[in-house]
Amino acid sequence: MRSGKILLLFLSLGLLAGCGGGSGSSSGGTGTTPSVPVLSVSPPTLVFGDQNVGTTSVSQIVTITNTGNAALTVTGIASSNMTDFAFTLPAMPFTVAVGVSQTFTVAFKPSSASAISATISITSDGGNASVNVSGTGTAEVNNVMSITVNGSLCSADTSLGYPNKPCVSVTICAPGTSTCQTINDILLDSGSTGLRIFKQALNVPLTQVSSGSGSLAECVQFGDGSSDWGPVEMASVILGNEPAIQVPVQVIDSTFGTLPIACGNADRNPITAGFTGILGIAFFLQDCGSACTGIADNGMYYSCNGPNCVGSSVSLSSQVQNPVALLPQDNNGVIMQLPSIPANGSPSVNGSLLLGIGTQANNTPSVVTTYAADEFGDFLTAFNGVVYSSFIDSGTNGLFFASPSAGLVPNCPDNTDWFCPASTVNLSATNSGASGSPSGMVSFQIGNFDTLTASSNNVFTDIGGESATDFEWGLPFFLGRNVYVGMEGKTSSLGSGLYWAY
Repeated sequence: MRSGKILLLFLSLGLLAGCGGGSGSSSGGTGTTPSVPVLSVSPPTLVFGDQNVGTTSVSQIVTITNTGNAALTVTGIASSNMTDFAFTLPAMPFTVAVGVSQTFTVAFKPSSASAISATISITSDGGNASVNVSGTGTAEVNNVMSITVNGSLCSADTSLGYPNKPCVSVTICAPGTSTCQTINDILLDSGSTGLRIFKQALNVPLTQVSSGSGSLAECVQFGDGSSDWGPVEMASVILGNEPAIQVPVQVIDSTFGTLPIACGNADRNPITAGFTGILGIAFFLQDCGSACTGIADNGMYYSCNGPNCVGSSVSLSSQVQNPVALLPQDNNGVIMQLPSIPANGSPSVNGSLLLGIGTQANNTPSVVTTYAADEFGDFLTAFNGVVYSSFIDSGTNGLFFASPSAGLVPNCPDNTDWFCPASTVNLSATNSGASGSPSGMVSFQIGNFDTLTASSNNVFTDIGGESATDFEWGLPFFLGRNVYVGMEGKTSSLGSGLYWAY
């Protein structure tokens, strides 16, 4: 929503003594060859590439071959210390004919950035063998946060009728303590700045930020007409597996003090809002910046003594801040990664938020174009002969723009906020940096909102609605793309923030 050192992993195979033999007796001086099954395991060495903690597992195939001259029976395959390994086996016992191979799969998915090992022992009537597996999870995964769009990180209670909802989890701790709470159903929002958590979802005590003799509170208003009101409190926040940072956050609480007129439409609870909190990852270091440091009547920050709340200026350090920008290393931006989905939508989608741009091996930019934004975070979109101010906003769940014509892209008859063309319409627009360059065309589609959302799917590339004043690239824009957000005053190989890149 819009508001103003790499370790390699090795797997080695050790083959224990494996064949039996005997001497044959003969009659008339003629020798005979005994029937002997022989167990062999190949290849002799398997090497896993670098594997980040918690990422998708990599697998290797182990091949058992009978190199003897009699049928081989494998009676068991057992493992020890398989904490971060798993294997897929055939049913026991099984027979391997002469010269025939049988395979099983070993998968590695490290759960920690530490060295681990395991042994797989294979027993048979043709000798025994063992596969020694080892590996080390790499620590760079600390900068990855999971995203689920209408998936497991989104609460069912708040997501009914809410398509294209990107959710993450955030860990919040009482400052200076190990009293922590991990909260799901946090809306990932590239259109706003700072962390906001509903009071109803918060179970750890935070420290109130003061404003003169009173308590600092905030009213933040969003482009959809909603607003959030509540006190500003200091929290220790953990994003992914990054180090904890101390940051002012907003506790959303419409009962705090006296609700200002500007926040008359304030969200009351997670159910009505559609989320338990918001993680705003827009370009800006603070949600108001210098505009609120010298003017008391700024419309956002207030000083509250009991029920009485009056407008107040506030220092930059006390404002609700972008937690990404405070990270010790991965602080110059984020990369939001979501996969492509079928044309008719998907029930849910899993993706990643990478913290930092070019700060680790997993967030190095590749083949992207950088679009500088202006001081408001906007760039330009040319559509249907008109150039609009525009922005890319994961917290907006559709593509919003002025319809080129009511006949081509009409509003839905029962919900004029959305488009309902008779059939899917193919459209295109050209995005440019705030100065007019570079530029690049973006193709997109708009389908019938009513038809699409009547299905069992929740994630769509082609839903959109009317916006007469700007062009809003919402969540559908992120599907099938890596979208970069460059933080204010910070640099990467893509340039100096503020910028979008994709």
